[in-house]
Amino acid sequence: MDQVASRYDYDREGLAALLAKVADRTGKAASPSYRVDQLWQGLYRDLVAPEDLTTLPKVLRAELAKELPPALTEDSRLTGDAGQTVKWLFRLADGALVETVLMHYEQRSTVCVSTQAGCAMACGFCATGQMGFDRHLRTGEIVEQVVRAQMEAGSRRVSNVVFMGMGEPLANYDRTWAAIERLHGDFGLSARHLTVSTVGVVPGIRRLTHESLPINLAVSLHAADNDLRDELVPINRRYPLEVLADACAEYVAATRRRLSFEWALIHDVNDRLEDAVRLADYAKRLGAHVNLIPLNPTPDWPTRGSSPQRVRSFAAEVNSHGGNATVRRTRGADIKAACGQLRTDRVDQKWGHPDGVVLVADPRGKKLPG
Repeated sequence: MDQVASRYDYDREGLAALLAKVADRTGKAASPSYRVDQLWQGLYRDLVAPEDLTTLPKVLRAELAKELPPALTEDSRLTGDAGQTVKWLFRLADGALVETVLMHYEQRSTVCVSTQAGCAMACGFCATGQMGFDRHLRTGEIVEQVVRAQMEAGSRRVSNVVFMGMGEPLANYDRTWAAIERLHGDFGLSARHLTVSTVGVVPGIRRLTHESLPINLAVSLHAADNDLRDELVPINRRYPLEVLADACAEYVAATRRRLSFEWALIHDVNDRLEDAVRLADYAKRLGAHVNLIPLNPTPDWPTRGSSPQRVRSFAAEVNSHGGNATVRRTRGADIKAACGQLRTDRVDQKWGHPDGVVLVADPRGKKLPG
């Protein structure tokens, strides 16, 4: 079905054009120029639906309600971490489903947004990767996730947005970048508080080097030798570690932003001492910071992530070899909202397992829970 534009598909210029279109269709005089400011203020600063914008005439509100529908309908909502984490399952206009996570911390609130319904990257240990790909999200569908999170947060300002939800942001580059510009220019977020995560889509990384906003880049690395990374992150077969390193070096040189690597620690797969040494060598030549994350479990595979002691030993080994690694605090695991756990209930049912667990082959002959 054709996708209808939603309210956050429009920037200020787009809203001005829409108001002119409404005036032409209704045969009424063009709206005064200040109506654009009122509409923009209502959508991006007050977070009010068009039909509730009392600064606008009633007839205009009714027309705008038809022209500016919401992109997201809440299908379900879960809270975890004693109320500090919220996960939504949103239904899109065509029935596709995506998940969004809001995390409150002492000094900030962060929202993790999806950029695709499903994902084509097929990383074996990631629940979203096992869904398969449905479609790219529109710009408005991405932006509205942040709006919904801010409405939930209330007086606690959403200060950080991480593009780490469902999907590969750089595979949906144009819409993702338009959302970044919208969140920065219209929603008012600092570019330095916006982080895009990629499994290593090298053409997208190279495009980022030419953008004007100094956002953060995180690369989901998970292995620092090509044989293992080919298995864990299949796109490595197209863009191996050497090619990825070249693109990352170009990004760092052009933007002067510090690069981050994400590493999900899987017991006896990528948490050995030799893995730590390889990671340290790879990261330090790019000046990258490493975020270590124990692979988040599902009920059927509760020990598939590395043990706390193994995590500490791995971090110490990376740092002793000149790397810079810290262990990231896991949030939302109790509601399957943590890294690698986003997977819509509908898809879990289709795959026939309530927790979306699959098995993928490890190159050393073991079986990994995915």
